[in-house]
Amino acid sequence: MSAYVIFVRDRITDPEEFRQYEQSAGAAAAGHPLTPLAFYGALDTLEGPLVDGAVVLEFPTVAAARAWYESPLYQAALPHRLKGAEYRVFIVEGLAAR
Repeated sequence: MSAYVIFVRDRITDPEEFRQYEQSAGAAAAGHPLTPLAFYGALDTLEGPLVDGAVVLEFPTVAAARAWYESPLYQAALPHRLKGAEYRVFIVEGLAAR
């Protein structure tokens, strides 16, 4: 069953740290079965606080999504995101095939 990693960026707090994250996070995709479905495109916040940016990554399973997130390359990039911006990040399981 597919799974999605959703990144909701609330705000950038340190542009230089965030640039370092952007430069290193892309390499973490290597060897992982992920498909970017949305990547910081135009936003229209319908409810709640304004969203500064959003990313949706599709994986074949929750296990594959977690393996990517816990991979050494992504974990090396993560401290820069944590220092550079405020985010909410979660994995959501998709619907079973109908």
